[in-house]
Amino acid sequence: MPLLWILVIVLCLGVAGYVLGRQRAMASAGGDRRILHSLPSYYGANVSIFTIVPALLVLTIWLFVQPVVIERQVTSMITDTAIEDAGSRGLVMTDVRRVAEGLDVAIEQGALTSEEARNIRTEFTNVRSRLGEVGVALGSEVTPEVLDAAQRYRELNRIGNQMMTVVVLILAALGLGYAYARTHQEFRARNTVEYAILTILVLASTIAILTTVGIVLSMLFETFNFFQLYPAQDFFFGTEWAPTFESDASELGLLPLLWGTMYVSVIALLVAVPIGLFAAIYMAEYASARVRSIAKPLIEILAGIPTIVYGLFALITVGPLLRDYFAEPLGLGTSSSSVMTAGIVMGIMLIPFVSSLSDDIINAVPQSLRDGSFGLGATHSETVKQVILPAALPGIVGAILLAASRAIGETMIVVLGAGAAARLDLNPFEAMTTVTVKIVGQLTGDTDFSSPEALVAFALGLTLFVITLGLNVMALYIVRRYREQYE
Repeated sequence: MPLLWILVIVLCLGVAGYVLGRQRAMASAGGDRRILHSLPSYYGANVSIFTIVPALLVLTIWLFVQPVVIERQVTSMITDTAIEDAGSRGLVMTDVRRVAEGLDVAIEQGALTSEEARNIRTEFTNVRSRLGEVGVALGSEVTPEVLDAAQRYRELNRIGNQMMTVVVLILAALGLGYAYARTHQEFRARNTVEYAILTILVLASTIAILTTVGIVLSMLFETFNFFQLYPAQDFFFGTEWAPTFESDASELGLLPLLWGTMYVSVIALLVAVPIGLFAAIYMAEYASARVRSIAKPLIEILAGIPTIVYGLFALITVGPLLRDYFAEPLGLGTSSSSVMTAGIVMGIMLIPFVSSLSDDIINAVPQSLRDGSFGLGATHSETVKQVILPAALPGIVGAILLAASRAIGETMIVVLGAGAAARLDLNPFEAMTTVTVKIVGQLTGDTDFSSPEALVAFALGLTLFVITLGLNVMALYIVRRYREQYE
């Protein structure tokens, strides 16, 4: 049964449980809701929660565990010879999944029956061309071993899906029956529902925390694998970036990428922070209501423009403009792709991040602070500088931090505006690149994760994570050191 239908059936059972639970509670009280311990809606919600939540929880866990279990069983069918021919176990399993998905597509389109898909053999049928007829493109010929593994993969997946459907629906029905049987006028349904909601909220926050921990651990493990293949000293202090996919000749130095990232980000912030902050001060303190209602939405439109559009703007307009009017006349370069190009365009993109948040924070400063400043004889300008901005400093620092994190993680603008050259150079009109661009480059295509040239992407990602964490710590220190306290 398709996953969507399982969800629909469980939700329908939950709705039915709500109606039945409410009716049973009212019936036990003889139709007088004043006799009930809780409101009738709580009784219905209790039955609905016991019907839906356990079933969906088991469904979610099953969807995560089943692929892992199936892959382990199928992997045991792959011989060492097949792994050596393909390059890695991961690439073999990729072929297995593609063939299995192709057989499913062929069955859906009527090109094969389920029986033919289970019994098809490479000795009698060209599987690659047969699947190509239904639009499934395979990169290489299908070997008998890969086909057998794909057929086993499909069979285990089918059995697992059937078992999942039965278990989830039975669990939903049992939950409905159990909660329905407990429903009577003296049952404390409100307490149970509120406790269940609290548990769901705690579970949601736990999932968010565990997701963060999982991301960090995945990067740490892969980074550890990278440093087993490539010296950490050469990575952190190397000044050359030249991955050749030949372990003896590769140069994977971080410094040129880190320099390009910081250079572009600093230029972007030099553009975005003053413009965004001044725009926020004007809109919050000086602009009329009519001007504000027009100006703020127009500035926020910048945040909705796709980054690829900004990249094209940098490549077609800003880059040639800087080259023709600044770089070439000053003898600083002839390339339209440069750090300055990417930095300026990225700064334009970051303006709404700074201005909108700063505007909201400034407007949140209590009016009593303004009134007190005016009452002491301060001018509007003095009030803004000495009262409002210090009070709004935590929010402003947060806005700048958000803009800095956004600048460090940007990719498309750098690819089109700054180029892909990894170099250490002070000239802002030279082409350079950033860490994020190289992460994308190292993980593009069929990647062998046993090579340092692929694993280095995780080391680069962990480096960006540490930099962002450092920015957060520094911002927290600044806020605590310079924040004005008011009662």
